[in-house]
Amino acid sequence: MRSILFAILIYVFAVPSARGEPPRVARDRWIVTSDGVRLHYLEAGSTNATRTILFVPGWTMPAWIWEGQLHALSARYRVVAMDPRGQGKSDVPATGYEPIRRGRDIADVVRHLGPDPVVIVGWSLGVLDTLASIATVGDRAVAGLVLVDNSVGEEPAPLAPPPTTGPPPAPPPHAERMKQFVHAMFRRPRDPAWLDRLIQDCLRTPEPASKALLAYPMPRTYWKEAVYATTRPVLYVVRPRWAAQAENLVRNRPGTETEIFTDAGHALFVDEAARFNALLDGFLRRRVWR
Repeated sequence: MRSILFAILIYVFAVPSARGEPPRVARDRWIVTSDGVRLHYLEAGSTNATRTILFVPGWTMPAWIWEGQLHALSARYRVVAMDPRGQGKSDVPATGYEPIRRGRDIADVVRHLGPDPVVIVGWSLGVLDTLASIATVGDRAVAGLVLVDNSVGEEPAPLAPPPTTGPPPAPPPHAERMKQFVHAMFRRPRDPAWLDRLIQDCLRTPEPASKALLAYPMPRTYWKEAVYATTRPVLYVVRPRWAAQAENLVRNRPGTETEIFTDAGHALFVDEAARFNALLDGFLRRRVWR
């Protein structure tokens, strides 16, 4: 209980910028991946800390979407949020928008942050990128996994959309689609200037790259096998859409922890930041860094 209250108090007294600017405590950092792509990340907290958290954002999202976590958790941990290739301030190469390369990018960042094992927090597409990293390079450099609001390949599979009659409607222009997507991620009201900046940053990912990121050229079993292959502590944080997968994951992988956010949008760590930060801090102190 004390750890949860402590984390909430840290968040309350470290309010992030309403306009989506990187937190004042965060520093810009860069690495070059093993295939020569320059990646940007934000770093907060002590650079000498042995307890490092790496946040991986979702589809087209910038690192600063994790600003609430960079603020609240940097008092206790070294906190890093990366811009995947083609996102945020990172390079926009012509290739590499598939799971194995994206997984290697995460491994490159983890290696750069070493030598101590890192906790990886992946959200949305970042869940799949994180699991691809585990499947590709293993978990020796990983201290724990926090997987936020996406399928992990467990049963039941996501429901297929209902069939439609007649010709499908014309898709909206890419910019309008991104605007609709960003607005739909939140259940709590957000500052319009904050949302506009987030939309503009998401549009930095070229439309062909954004489509390639959604191809998911792997069977569902690929993600499930990655979860079951790791021996590290796992926390699975989801909305009710994935609650059945959470139940089966706990049943089939004893020791897995889960939490259901019933009143938050897809970006649940933004909508309910204090609760998410307290949950994460408790998991780290109880299961990872006792």
